[in-house]
Amino acid sequence: MDRILARVEALAQELRELEGELSRPGVAARPDFVDLSRRYARLREVVTKGEELRRLRAAIAEEEELLREETEIELRDALRSEIARDEERAGALAQELLRLFLPENPADRKNAIVEIRAGAGGDEAALFAAELLRMYTRYAERKGYGVRVMDAHPTPLGGMKQVVFAVEGDGAYGRLRYESGVHRVQRVPETEASGRVHTSTATVVVLPEAEEVEVEIRPEDLKIDTFRASGPGGQHMQKNESAVRITHLPTGIVVGSQEERSQHRNRELALRVLRAKLWELEFKQKESELREARRKQVGTGDRSEKIRTYNFPQTRVTDHRIGLTIHRLGDVMDGDLDPLIDPVLAAEVMESLAD
Repeated sequence: MDRILARVEALAQELRELEGELSRPGVAARPDFVDLSRRYARLREVVTKGEELRRLRAAIAEEEELLREETEIELRDALRSEIARDEERAGALAQELLRLFLPENPADRKNAIVEIRAGAGGDEAALFAAELLRMYTRYAERKGYGVRVMDAHPTPLGGMKQVVFAVEGDGAYGRLRYESGVHRVQRVPETEASGRVHTSTATVVVLPEAEEVEVEIRPEDLKIDTFRASGPGGQHMQKNESAVRITHLPTGIVVGSQEERSQHRNRELALRVLRAKLWELEFKQKESELREARRKQVGTGDRSEKIRTYNFPQTRVTDHRIGLTIHRLGDVMDGDLDPLIDPVLAAEVMESLAD
């Protein structure tokens, strides 16, 4: 808490300086006026919440002093209840401040392109990949985001060999960006007669969706193949080549879509995925130092890194990057991901405050 309040005080000084700058004549005509106004609003929110947190801590200290002096049982119970309420609110404020401390990244406001691939474990891995798709879909619903499946390869048993989908809404990528990595499941498969626990994996990759103006794709760099769609989604178009596969020749990146009945729409969806992957490739090249700093903090988010384990027999979920374990597996699989996402984001901020 002390480090959080110290950070608030430093930002309060920046807010005062920014107030002076915004009060100067002609500032509204400056090219950076919108950015300055946005920064001011964010700093104002930080300082306001910081002042409330400071008042709560003072109130809690006073209530604890009264509790030590009070001898009447009813008043002691009332004080304990009041302390518990204030501590809960203080904890929530601290989490909100940690989120606001994160540097504003324009990519965080973008839609997210999510790719899930079944890993080790055969049919069980594919079934787990399908469950992850449902988990993220339910999370998106809770947040008011839209979900559009762009490419899917289901298995006969109801699993997913691979699925690519967009989570559409302001801030979708910012919420999901640390989901990238290897997700591991431990449970007894329905086909396991001996009741032995199996371990399977699925890989999740989360990319910010890039706008057309951000990534240049030259038509001559593309190899576009069409074919008949397969699976339940393509049954109606078996006589036409509605599915699309696009190869970006300079990088070798291959994307595809077969979820729409129209070849034109599938081409648009595939290009959305390609733009996101090309944006990530350029970002990696330009921001290697930033990624190195993040690696030291909460992990790389690389697809080869195990980030989370879902243990069904013990109904627990463990995030290996920050050593967090919660026993709410059912809620998590139903899309209640904030208890896992928020601590990872908070860990990044706390590491930066410690530097």
